[in-house]
Amino acid sequence: MNLEEIKQKMFDKLEPSGWGRVLKSFIFSGDFDNILTKLYTLSQEDKRFTPPLKQVFRAFEECPYDKLQIVMVGQDPYPTFGVADGIAFSCGNTKQLQPSLRFILDEVNRTVYRGHPGSLEPDLTRWSNQGILLLNTALTVEVGKIGSHYDIWKQFTAYLLDWLNNYNPGLVYVYMGKKAEEWSMMTSDSNNVKYFVKHPASAAYNGSKWDSNDMFIKILKDNQITW
Repeated sequence: MNLEEIKQKMFDKLEPSGWGRVLKSFIFSGDFDNILTKLYTLSQEDKRFTPPLKQVFRAFEECPYDKLQIVMVGQDPYPTFGVADGIAFSCGNTKQLQPSLRFILDEVNRTVYRGHPGSLEPDLTRWSNQGILLLNTALTVEVGKIGSHYDIWKQFTAYLLDWLNNYNPGLVYVYMGKKAEEWSMMTSDSNNVKYFVKHPASAAYNGSKWDSNDMFIKILKDNQITW
């Protein structure tokens, strides 16, 4: 495995969206070497992970840094092989709604569009392109094992949230679920807006309705976006 070649390719793909300069020092660090080496070792042990490495940074590739308005933080990618596409909650690879995304879109339609048909497009690239960073606290997961890569990505997530807190104040943060909420301490309360909601998967597991606390329509009042 040629670490330098892999890192350079990943960095090059981040340059057009403006995230290259933000993530450069981490990508070319020993900490990122450790992440890539760990993922490679796991794959050699037949512990497949998802999404594939080429899609790991898609949330950044599709979200122009100079348009960044909202950071939506989930937990980890869909654990079914081939489903996660690198953008949290998005189902662009399969074009089929996962339960979590269906709950999200149903809630958008209920609160923002007042029950009128809104988009059920499973690929959330359209949100990313408007300046919504759809981020998971872990960018990969072992197939079939939810939460298995949280520790692998901790240093990356800490680096990213620290950067945004220091150099890009005034953002809206949405923390979805307990794992995401643990990271809220990285974000200053004084110059950012925070929303806390249960992870939509909890509703899927319990067979109940997911309550967004009307956050989608609240966010819309202060941000130029189309859900």
